[in-house]
Amino acid sequence: MATRTLDSSPSILPLYARAAAPMVPGASRLPFVPGGGKEIPEIELTLPRVRAGAEQVAAYSRACGFALRDALPPTYPHVLAFPLHMAVMAEGSFPFGAVGLVHVENTITQQRPIGIGEELEIKVKPTKLKPHPKGRTFSLQTKVKAGNRIVWESTSTMLRRGSGGDAASAESHRHEHPAGSQLDGPGEEALANAEWRLGGDLGRRYAAVSGDRNPIHMHAWTAKPLGFPRAIAHGMWTKARCLAAIESRLPDAFEVGVRFRKPILLPGKVEFASATEGDQIRFAVRDAKRGTPHLDGRMEPLEAKPKNGRK
Repeated sequence: MATRTLDSSPSILPLYARAAAPMVPGASRLPFVPGGGKEIPEIELTLPRVRAGAEQVAAYSRACGFALRDALPPTYPHVLAFPLHMAVMAEGSFPFGAVGLVHVENTITQQRPIGIGEELEIKVKPTKLKPHPKGRTFSLQTKVKAGNRIVWESTSTMLRRGSGGDAASAESHRHEHPAGSQLDGPGEEALANAEWRLGGDLGRRYAAVSGDRNPIHMHAWTAKPLGFPRAIAHGMWTKARCLAAIESRLPDAFEVGVRFRKPILLPGKVEFASATEGDQIRFAVRDAKRGTPHLDGRMEPLEAKPKNGRK
């Protein structure tokens, strides 16, 4: 595996230019443009001495509905790691560009709250491609250290839509997520706790605080060439908004996994539902009118997770 330690966080705009370049016919033949490989490269990027700025955290918290605190929102380390995610996917040996990829699953493990201004080290590496009913997936694995201890981890699974899926892979995908799994929501019978009206500019507002300017989130005219009738909400905004809704019930150490189901078209109106099962919280986001499922998730305190097969 190739490992690299970076001196500073990569600049997002040049990375997006490289991520979009494969859409230009013939550009992938250039060595510095993604699309030159057939498999995900084995690479790990490390960014030491990372500190979150208080103003940036406050802006993010307001955009996602979190209260202003001395600790980072539990989804904020994803924002700190995002430039490394883009740098990995901008490698010339990456099999395709990042523009148009769809975030389908995300799991976060927080060992303890992270203080604003605390010095961190971030490591990111990708996994191999897997078949999916709608194309192929891979994951970006992130580890965040404070001192010598891992305090936060995540796995973000991305879908490259297109050929590559078949009936066998669809069946395999179903077995990966059986009923009652980490990513199941509270069920369709759960009553809505809140209704959220999402403006047409939500994608642009979240992009301003997260750096994620994938065209599928920005405008209808940039989303349509990539297969969406209108701009869609960021999956990580949706997850963050859910965690903000249950923020007062989150323990210091927990694992929270979500599956992003149908994209949320902007503007739109959705409802949030949650249900407590013992020490777990299951939650979901659905279309407020049709009940279309957009997100299913579950939060589980770390101390409640089985050890050696037992509670």
